Amino acid sequence: MIWLYNRDHRVVGRVKRLVGCGATMSAMAAGKSGPTRILVAGGGYVGMYTALRLQSKLRRREASVTVVDPQPHMTYQPFLPEAAAGSIEPRHVVVPLRKVLRKCNVLTGRITKIEHGRKTAIVESPDGHTEEHSYDILVVALGSVARTLPIPGLAEQGIAARTIGEAIYLRNHVLSRLDAAATTNDEELRRRLLTFLVIGGGFAGTETLAELEDMARYATRYYPNLEPKDMRWVLVDAANRILPEVSPKMGVYTVEQLMKRGIEVYLETLVKSMEGGHVVLSDGTEFDADTIIWTAGVKANPVLANTDLPLDQRGRLRCTASLQVEGMPDAWAAGDCTAVPDLSATEEDPNATCVPNAQHAVRQANQLAKNLIATLRGRKAKDYYHRYAGSVAGLGLYKGVADVYGIKLKGYPAWAMHRAYHVSRMPTFNRKFRIMLDWALALLFRREVISLGQINEPKREFERVAKGA
Repeated sequence: MIWLYNRDHRVVGRVKRLVGCGATMSAMAAGKSGPTRILVAGGGYVGMYTALRLQSKLRRREASVTVVDPQPHMTYQPFLPEAAAGSIEPRHVVVPLRKVLRKCNVLTGRITKIEHGRKTAIVESPDGHTEEHSYDILVVALGSVARTLPIPGLAEQGIAARTIGEAIYLRNHVLSRLDAAATTNDEELRRRLLTFLVIGGGFAGTETLAELEDMARYATRYYPNLEPKDMRWVLVDAANRILPEVSPKMGVYTVEQLMKRGIEVYLETLVKSMEGGHVVLSDGTEFDADTIIWTAGVKANPVLANTDLPLDQRGRLRCTASLQVEGMPDAWAAGDCTAVPDLSATEEDPNATCVPNAQHAVRQANQLAKNLIATLRGRKAKDYYHRYAGSVAGLGLYKGVADVYGIKLKGYPAWAMHRAYHVSRMPTFNRKFRIMLDWALALLFRREVISLGQINEPKREFERVAKGA
């Protein structure tokens, strides 16, 4: 309690708290007033979860939080394969930032440059103009982008599976290929339309392929002249196994299950070219495909190269175990764009860093918010430590694999565990309930296999009519 006196030494008032935190006191000592300005660069896993915890734990006037992201929502990527297959309504796997971050300032824009020396970020708005945004504390949550290779035809023929727009496109595209194949008399074109290639055997690639194949297999029952065996699904990976996050035994089991469904799996194989949809593999295999999905890994957001923050040789932010950017106490970072020491693995490998996955992103965001608040209030930040619990993967409806705490599950139990784990990590009760309702309805009614191909080119029909008029 601080008492205020006038010149005659009479009490005229009192102040319960001069400032809300040590950092604010430092700012006032430097001649600044007002709450500490926290800029969160990115609204994905780390950005949204960090801001969500900050807005619930910060005291009034302690700090202001601004979140900047090109999209007005956070996408829960582990559910994208199910959204692509129609098991979940696509709108239910995204969380509107403005709705959940009501105490934060949300800016829809793309950060193009960060000058931490001046504590300024350059933000490009959707209309193209740029603005400078100053801050006191920076949280870098820019995430990752698809890691591509200089393969001829990749940019023109490939599509990733990292956004809700791509998930919606893939669902409509795959079903539209069935529609086109069912109406053509050209056998060569038919084979091309019904050939689907997925490059990358990690979680994203394996789950996307398994879910889409499961959906397409079910859909063929509504096409009298199509059968599941008419489709060709191909998975290609440069490594000698798929799903490296699970045990080798479970990886072998997954390959066996995919092959039982008629899916071709090429391991230790590279894609040399895909120009014009003509795919050439490193083992000499060639075929035409009208659908090529690229899920061959991720890399740190390239925007980081346009900053004065310390990066490692892979373009990731170098961070301490407490999630601070090395050498910069007022800069924090977590998630796919960072190189955070993995303390649970340093005994085996002193240079081990946390792998880029949702499991680490969610937990790091929680620890980052706690550490940031602690340092604001003059306390010490704690190191991020997470012992690997295991992994779960869905392989289509009622099919999955799980390797959790050494317990290996297959089939329905693994599929149920996969769903239970990820719905528990989905932010907000609203989204959890909607997703579980989607699943409940799917148990009562059959799959919807409607192709909404017009979404991809919504103006085509109007342009045709308008030109005719």
